[in-house]
Amino acid sequence: MTSKLRILFLTLIFGIAFMAKGDRNDTTVCFVNFYPGSDIYELEGHSALRITLPDNDLAISYGTYDFEQPNFVYRFVKGETDYWVTAVPWQYMEAAYRRDGRRIVSHHIDLTADQKLRLIELLAENLQPQNRTYRYNYVKDNCATRPLGMLEKALGDSISLVPTDLPYAGAQTFRSVMRHYHSNYPWYQFGIDLALGSGIDYTLSEREKSFAPVILDRQLHGATVGGKKLVGSVDVINDTAPDAAVLAPTPWYATPMTVCCLVLISAILLTFRDIRRHKVSRWFDAALYGIFGLAGCLISFLVFISVHEATSPNILLLWLNPLCFIPTIFIWIKRCRLIIFSYQIVNFVALLILIAFSIAGYQSLNTAFYPLILADAIRSTSYIFLNIKSIKCRV
Repeated sequence: MTSKLRILFLTLIFGIAFMAKGDRNDTTVCFVNFYPGSDIYELEGHSALRITLPDNDLAISYGTYDFEQPNFVYRFVKGETDYWVTAVPWQYMEAAYRRDGRRIVSHHIDLTADQKLRLIELLAENLQPQNRTYRYNYVKDNCATRPLGMLEKALGDSISLVPTDLPYAGAQTFRSVMRHYHSNYPWYQFGIDLALGSGIDYTLSEREKSFAPVILDRQLHGATVGGKKLVGSVDVINDTAPDAAVLAPTPWYATPMTVCCLVLISAILLTFRDIRRHKVSRWFDAALYGIFGLAGCLISFLVFISVHEATSPNILLLWLNPLCFIPTIFIWIKRCRLIIFSYQIVNFVALLILIAFSIAGYQSLNTAFYPLILADAIRSTSYIFLNIKSIKCRV
């Protein structure tokens, strides 16, 4: 039986169990938060509802997906991120997170018998095969916000979360939250800062902060509904350090900043040599702009084709776009010098606009981008300088 079929089987069995036993007064409901793990998709943690019935102890999770789905990677990049709600025995989920050494905090939710029954009915309906799939959104609709929303539906009222200051200085945006929890994984954050545009750079409301289960865990302490406390008690099921399962920081010499600084140093040294020789290092520019062009193709796909909400607009298109292939291709053709010259003038102006947008706070750039932007500006300027006389003569 495939993993998909196993999940479907469990979903059906537990959906029936919910409907059969949902009216018991001795049912308990807990909102459980799991702290970060070692994999990149675990770095903000995970959330689940724990429903304890007389004969079943179940975990309801909105974070299940299947790598075996056809064209999974392409569909994920395109934004067709279909996740499922699933039900599994609580002991299985607890054992898995304990085995990984992750902190587990359980919030006992104070609900009336009618509210418990309503929640169970909602979950049972949600677990049906025709209803269990939803379009996952990394920051707006995920494994933490979904169960929180289900609780509010059962309560018939909005939950007022406790105002929470984020545990670091600087702007409190989606991107800054990610950077904090991804600090040991700088290449992952480098990729996120390439792919996600200005839509994740505004100051978050308290509710929007709950997209990260580790933040939601603090917000639930003292949360209220209609002036009444939502949480009756808090139980730390696995009392480990909040980051106990996170991998050690990436060594400084293997970080994006180090690699990008090496590119910048190479660009500076080669530019000095080019000026002395009055000749452009074509191989370096071809490689540099080829890499920029590949990145530009990915960003263009995310901006113009992907349905991910956070990928557009992205001001990095001013710098990284398919036009970057112009130097890569035409630098080997002497008769195309004017084409590259014109491109480099436009490119230099675009870099200035990009920096201006960044300084104005329109979109926060990864710090490792700046050495690459500077390397681009240096190579652009050097090409213009070395070719301006020949271009004037031709004109």
